[in-house]
Amino acid sequence: MSLREKLKSGKFVVTAEIGPAKGVDIHEFNENAELLKDRVDAVNCTDQQSAVMRLGSLVACHLLKQKGIEPVFQMTCRDRNRIALQSDLLSAYVMDVENVLCLTGDYVTLGDHPDAKPVFDLDSVSLLYAARQLEQGKDLAGKELKGTPKFFLGACVTPCADPVEPQLIKMERKVKAGAQFFQTQAIYEPKTFEAFMKQAKKFGVPVLAGIVVLRSAAMAKFMNKNVAGIHVPDELIEEMDKAEDKLQKGIEIAARLINEMKGMCQGTHIMAIGLESKVPAILDAAKL
Repeated sequence: MSLREKLKSGKFVVTAEIGPAKGVDIHEFNENAELLKDRVDAVNCTDQQSAVMRLGSLVACHLLKQKGIEPVFQMTCRDRNRIALQSDLLSAYVMDVENVLCLTGDYVTLGDHPDAKPVFDLDSVSLLYAARQLEQGKDLAGKELKGTPKFFLGACVTPCADPVEPQLIKMERKVKAGAQFFQTQAIYEPKTFEAFMKQAKKFGVPVLAGIVVLRSAAMAKFMNKNVAGIHVPDELIEEMDKAEDKLQKGIEIAARLINEMKGMCQGTHIMAIGLESKVPAILDAAKL
């Protein structure tokens, strides 16, 4: 069953993500893919995450397909204009990649090429619209296609943003533009997420709660200070601080959050960020 079919059937879905290599050595990527195979329902391939130049997301998706793993092709609008974005969408479909997560993308100054010229010809909403247009047999210039693709389109939302209303407004815009599922920014406050989901329920699309594994109290404090829409409560920071084995505690907290939010949403999206090898341990701890 595809990711689309699993979400339609009501199965609690688990997705994870792998960052492609900074270079052409794909040994670690392949190892992580094998660890995730048969444990998750789909794997996101990040697209130059944090504006750091890496191997391409589409190639990474192709590598996953070769291993029998269902990929989610992350696409950011930062680096390509509408011609290249539409071309890559068509290329994805030809390579049997159906799931596409449409993102605007981090600004170039955050990455390792701060002098790069940002594009942002489209944003996440207009990229969703572009994909929908392609499905209807036309490109953004109104030109007819020879053969049409079919996608399962995803988008991102930040449930713990304060205020949350702009997120709900943008979520609605994304649904109208074509979003069929959502993966969220990291959540550490299940009660805030529950309140968000009560309002988001009206959009009628599946939501996968985002989990980022904490490595230390310092990491939690850094995210609180620097990452918009993420808030790690003081009690979790204290818990991390007191733990002798920080990584084990991070795994424990991730599993606990998944179980607390399981009844509120349609799945979970685990962003291990360099700790992909620990995803099976999180799933074991969460009894998934």
